[in-house]
Amino acid sequence: MKKFITFEGGEGAGKTTLIDSIEKALVKQGFHVLKVREPGGTKLGEAVRNLLLHAENPVAPVAELCLFLASRAQHLAEVIEPALKAGKIVLCDRFNDSSVAYQGLGRGLGMDKVQQMCDLVCHGLQPELTFYLDIDPAVGLARAHKARAQDRIESETLSFHQKIREAYHRIHKLHPHRLYLIDASQPPEQVFAQAMACLLK
Repeated sequence: MKKFITFEGGEGAGKTTLIDSIEKALVKQGFHVLKVREPGGTKLGEAVRNLLLHAENPVAPVAELCLFLASRAQHLAEVIEPALKAGKIVLCDRFNDSSVAYQGLGRGLGMDKVQQMCDLVCHGLQPELTFYLDIDPAVGLARAHKARAQDRIESETLSFHQKIREAYHRIHKLHPHRLYLIDASQPPEQVFAQAMACLLK
């Protein structure tokens, strides 16, 4: 069984639903599982999360990236790495691929440059498996808007979110063996079945 599994996707793709379902299934099978999210997971990370998602003033793209990476560095040191060393399966809602997609292509900082910064912060740690939930941004945003109030990133233009999807597709082409693409327009139970089949294989 893979130990470090990340979940990626645009807004409203259904990541939270899938992570919750997989956590329950793995715990039922006797695995020790830790579910985490980014940004967040630590006192510092949650403060950064609130700042990033609900900032009233514009946040410069480089500042935004640095805040995400600061949260990630603390999360790794305080939570993720100790859990992996203890033999737990870590299910992480977003990781480096989000930074590469959102700040690299979405904010125009450059996907390669952002990947290099992520590698520096994570000192080589990479997920063994990533589930990417692929969905038309217009559909995903409509789902997200029905479920909750819009945060700063969800409020971005449709063209911004289309760039995010394009970035994920590029990442998938670069890492087809790590990043497993799932059609998120399917019913949640089918998305879950597909993900579990991949995990157990």
